[in-house]
Amino acid sequence: MRRSARTLLLLPMIALGWTVPAPAEERPIIEIHPGKEQAFRVAVQVFRDDLRPPDPKRSAALLKAVEEGLDYNGVLLPLAREAFLGPQTTTELAGSRRFDCGDWTQSGANALVEGVIDGGGGEVEVSYRVWDTARCARLKRGTLVRPANELHKLGAALSDQIVEAFTGTRGVADTEIAFISTRLGYREVFVIDADGRNARAATRSPSVKILPDWLPDAGGILYTTYLKSGMPDVFVTSRGRARAGRILRDVLDDYPKYRGVFSPSGDELALVATVGEASDIFRVSRSGKKVKRLTNNGAVIDVAPTWSPDGQQIAFVSDRSGAPQIYVMDREGGDARRITFQSNYSATPAWSPDGRWIAYGVRTQGEFDLYLTDPSGDVNVPLVVHRRNDEHPSWSPDGRKVVFSSDRRGRHDLYVIDVNSQRLQRLTSAARSNTTPAWGPFSDR
Repeated sequence: MRRSARTLLLLPMIALGWTVPAPAEERPIIEIHPGKEQAFRVAVQVFRDDLRPPDPKRSAALLKAVEEGLDYNGVLLPLAREAFLGPQTTTELAGSRRFDCGDWTQSGANALVEGVIDGGGGEVEVSYRVWDTARCARLKRGTLVRPANELHKLGAALSDQIVEAFTGTRGVADTEIAFISTRLGYREVFVIDADGRNARAATRSPSVKILPDWLPDAGGILYTTYLKSGMPDVFVTSRGRARAGRILRDVLDDYPKYRGVFSPSGDELALVATVGEASDIFRVSRSGKKVKRLTNNGAVIDVAPTWSPDGQQIAFVSDRSGAPQIYVMDREGGDARRITFQSNYSATPAWSPDGRWIAYGVRTQGEFDLYLTDPSGDVNVPLVVHRRNDEHPSWSPDGRKVVFSSDRRGRHDLYVIDVNSQRLQRLTSAARSNTTPAWGPFSDR
């Protein structure tokens, strides 16, 4: 096992960034400032409740959960009930046609949602219809089932289906975010619902954990921890078929492994390991049988890999130019090119699900802001600019939002920003330090 003073500095370098600036290269920057996104309006009826025993609060609670999910998604906002010119409550689910669309468009609704609650055996089942009122066309019909004690999750899932029916892209109110929190007194992996509810620990042990990342099928969370002789290694929690515990046991076993990131297919990982005086990026099959070194530049530090959605490219951070900047290389390690020239310090890249953008941190005047760049580096978009540190962006699976950590209220908390509307929401509060979020994929579990 080879270790050095440089190796011992890698944890703060990877988790927080470097501290030695260098002059930025001169390059013209094209900046685009996102405008405000205009949301559509959806009329959500009170669903008829056929579930027994009757509960007069159930329909109201589900309606509230659906409307909160829609508000969180920010694409279809609930229409105020006093504006309704049609029925407040679903009486019967319409068939393939309806005859009151004019009332709903006059109400100001672009969409209408109706539904019926049923179920049994400790479960709630909702049958629903989503209508385009302008065309008087049914966009979607379906059924969702959840445990009776997860009514809010059921409403969030339904709001996501409504958004998908109207836009073609599923909403994210029913997704989850992993992050590192010190609320138990030491650094553990936590999971929180996308709207900030239901925070719970995914790991519990006194070892330090850093840098969570999801398996692409949401079946577990990959993270780095220090258990083996104080040397970092990658482990996974299990939420399904994945086997919990240390992975890649026979891969680079004598070297510190600081981060793993699964490819979009889940068949391989980009792995950061220290070899001698450098940290390099390797591509490793999930079984650990195939290992390819992608970077090899002497004493250069190459870290923070993020895959393109098609798995053909990897963006990463390197100090090969004298200071940390974002680079992009192909999956074989070739054609590496620098794409950030905004400042003399760039870090923590995150590739968007549609492949169009890479979110990253930019240090200016001693503090971090968040920017977007396209993979060519020709376009830069300021995303979050604030007088405190905003760091570690991670994209929602629909590509409409970015979660990040910020110390703008003293301690680090998680925030979500809508990329188009710039609406900002805080997810955590009064729970010690919450950092390095990783937004989970869509899941039907």
